[in-house]
Amino acid sequence: MRVCVIGTGYVGLVTGVCLAHIGHQVICVDNNEEKVKLMQSGQSPIFEPGLSELMQASIQAGRIEFTSDLAKGVGHGEILFIAVGTPPLPTGESDTRYVEAVARGIGENLNGGYKVIVNKSTVPIGSGDWVRMIVMDGVMERQKSLVPAGVNATTEPKVDFDVVSNPEFLREGSAVFDTFNPDRIVLGSSSPRAIAMMKELYAPIVSRQFAEDKSLPTVPVLVTDLSSAEMVKYASNAFLATKISFINEIANICDRVGADVTQVAQGIGLDSRIGSKFLQAGIGWGGSCFPKDVAALIHTADDYGYEAQLLKAAVSVNQRQRLIAVEKLQQVLKILKGKTVGLLGLTFKPDTDDLRDAPALDLIEHLSRLGTKVKAFDPLVSQTGMRHGLSNVIVETDPERLADGCDALVLVTDWKQFRSLDYAAMAKLMNNPVMIDGRNFLDQATLEAAGFRYVGIGR
Repeated sequence: MRVCVIGTGYVGLVTGVCLAHIGHQVICVDNNEEKVKLMQSGQSPIFEPGLSELMQASIQAGRIEFTSDLAKGVGHGEILFIAVGTPPLPTGESDTRYVEAVARGIGENLNGGYKVIVNKSTVPIGSGDWVRMIVMDGVMERQKSLVPAGVNATTEPKVDFDVVSNPEFLREGSAVFDTFNPDRIVLGSSSPRAIAMMKELYAPIVSRQFAEDKSLPTVPVLVTDLSSAEMVKYASNAFLATKISFINEIANICDRVGADVTQVAQGIGLDSRIGSKFLQAGIGWGGSCFPKDVAALIHTADDYGYEAQLLKAAVSVNQRQRLIAVEKLQQVLKILKGKTVGLLGLTFKPDTDDLRDAPALDLIEHLSRLGTKVKAFDPLVSQTGMRHGLSNVIVETDPERLADGCDALVLVTDWKQFRSLDYAAMAKLMNNPVMIDGRNFLDQATLEAAGFRYVGIGR
């Protein structure tokens, strides 16, 4: 099938590359010329395991191309994905100006032939009908521009399209895997024709042709109305964020009563009604999705006269949890002014270079305010030289340089390689070998054998 993906961020680029990999003809559109040139050369503008290799293979096979020409993309695609960002506004609501601009641009370039316009961006509930309206506004504007001056345009423009909500459930660092191995595919629309085309598009994925385990049952495809599909996305992320805040609340109680939250999480996770995922206590959640989507859902509830107290509590617990490492440091080191603290990891999760709303940023800000010298090492940030938002931290190039002269280390991001560092050598370089394990990720016995005083969360 012919596909156009508009927007080449995490969602758009992964979607476009993976659809090309399974055999579709894809054009990816972005208004950033430099970014387009980079992608045309075969380089990915984002770090995502496995993405660059698939992207280069699809370019060589002639199944994907990149352009800044929206008209070319709209003309090419039978299915048009809107995959631009919807960043949060200070009020908590989503900024939909980029979705609006793309929808209007699609309308201005629609020219015959049936199209399925797919909302892949995470948009406020009710945006499906709104996108349809904006597309039609674009169509009308184009028609007016074609009518000679002084002549009234009386005929209704003839365009044939449907809008589908197809929320994404991709995890940064696992986005390619998640595309080929989804738990479900959600399609929101009242149009049987549009749903049939979307099912055809995803058929190779639904049948597990590209799955890691091809013996699994076919992927469930849930067909809903537009608003319900949009709500599925928000509700999913809000539930997962709440689950993390719940186990962090339990961890804080464990700290006070002498229980071990890792054992508690294991015990409750064995209950099939609860499950073990997202029960890892630590210093809270961040990133580009959870904070934004929970805030947007709270704002939507407020718009409709409902106070989402549980979601507000989940956010409050998370904000407090981000500074639990500071409390642990104060308990061990007492006065932090004049001390040096090293952070192991900066990104909000491993296998990504994303620092958006990362707990590390709050830690850096708070420690700096207390007069602490802050150093950090991150496998990707240290390598790329990224410094945006990191003005109050010294980014070191290796773990040994990080440990040198530190009074304590804090594990912030659970990168796999942090389990096998030479902690004995690092301990010898420190003024005071203390490890605050902010993710309960490291082996306590190993750290203590290396000479560290180990402090976990809720243990």
